[in-house]
Amino acid sequence: MSQSNLSFRGWRRENGRVGVRNHVAILPLDDLSNAACESVAHQVKGTLALPHAYGRLQFGADLDLHFRTLIGTGSNPNVAAVVVIGIEDQWTNQVVEGIAKTGKPVVGFGIEGHGDFATVAKAARAAKDMLQRASELERETCDIADLWVSTKCGESDTTTGLASCPTVGNMYDKLIPHGIYGCFGETSEITGGEHLAKARAASPEIAEKWYKMWEAYQNDVIEAHKTSDLSDSQPTKGNIAGGLTTIEEKALGNLEKIGRDCRYIDALDPAEAPAKGPGLYYMDTSSAAAECVTLMGAAGYAVHTFPTGQGNVIGNPIVPVIKISGNPRTVRTMSEHIDLDVSGILRRDMTIAEAGDALIEMVVRTANGRLTAAEALGHREFVMTKLYRSA
Repeated sequence: MSQSNLSFRGWRRENGRVGVRNHVAILPLDDLSNAACESVAHQVKGTLALPHAYGRLQFGADLDLHFRTLIGTGSNPNVAAVVVIGIEDQWTNQVVEGIAKTGKPVVGFGIEGHGDFATVAKAARAAKDMLQRASELERETCDIADLWVSTKCGESDTTTGLASCPTVGNMYDKLIPHGIYGCFGETSEITGGEHLAKARAASPEIAEKWYKMWEAYQNDVIEAHKTSDLSDSQPTKGNIAGGLTTIEEKALGNLEKIGRDCRYIDALDPAEAPAKGPGLYYMDTSSAAAECVTLMGAAGYAVHTFPTGQGNVIGNPIVPVIKISGNPRTVRTMSEHIDLDVSGILRRDMTIAEAGDALIEMVVRTANGRLTAAEALGHREFVMTKLYRSA
C-alpha cells in the first residue's frame, strides 16, 4: 500500500473527530446500573452495553479518573450516541454533560425514585431512536491524519521484542510523519529501560514529566505494596514461559513499539486526551491489557495495535484491537485470534519494514470496516482502573 496517498472511510463526528465504528453505547455510571443497561441493550438490538465494577463512594483522584474514563469512552469517535444510566441523577448528569461537549446525541436516566422497569422503558425508547439515526450516518473518505492509533503488547515472549513490537514501531515511524496521533504506555513494564524511554522524549521538560510518572509508580505503587519483588507479576508466568526471565528484558521488547525515529511529545495521565497536536504520546497506564486499552480508548484513540507472543485474546467494546504475532506456534495454535502474522521476520523471509507496511494495510482495512479477530469472537473487555479504596 502506497504511503503517499493513505486514506480510509470513517464517520466524521460533530466535533470533527473521525471514528471507524458507529456504536450506540449504553453506559452505566456505576455497578448498580449494569443490569438496567444490559436490559436496554437486550431490548434494542445493535446497541452496546458497557458494564463495569465501579462508581460508588469513590472520591478524589480516583473519582476524577472514573468520570474521565466514562466521559472519554462516550466521547470516543467510534461512538455515535450514548445513553447513560446511573442510580442517582447528579453524577449521571455530570457524565452526560461531559459527553455532550462533543456535540453527539447523549441522554441520561437515574434509577432512584423510578426503578428498573420505568428507567429501562424510557432508556430503551431513546436508544432505539439513537440507533436508527446512527444507522443512516454515512462514511466519508478521510486522510490517514484523522486516525488515532494506540498500542500495547500482551503475553510477551522473545518473539515479541524481535518481531511484533518492532512491526508496530515501524508503523509509527511511517505514520507519525503523516500526522496521526499515536500512544504507548505500560508504566511498570518500562522498568529497567526507563533511561531509554526518558531519552525518547521530545524535550527535556517532557522527559522530566515522564520520569516523574514512572518514578511515582515505582515509589507509590510497587515499592509501597510489594511483598518481595516484581517476580509474581512482572514478568508474568506467560512471559517467563516465553523466555523473558527479567522485567528488563520485557522492557526492551516493549520499547520496540515506538520505532527508531519517533519521540513522544507529551506524557498523559490515565484516560487523558492528547492536546498538543499530532504525534506520539505516552500514557501512564497499568500493564494489564483490558485496563490499558480501556484508558486509551477513553482518551480518544480509535484503533489499537496489540503485539502478542504467547497469545493474549484481549478485545474492547468500542475500539477494534488488531493482534500481531511473530510466534509461529501461537499463529498455528491460536490462529483465530491473530490478525497479522509476522513470524516471517524470524524465518528471515519478511523484513521489519515489510511487516510495518503489512500492519499499515491492516490498520486501514480495519478502519474501513474489517472486523478484527477480537471483534469477530465477541471479546468486549471493558475494565475501569481504580486507584484506591472507596470511602
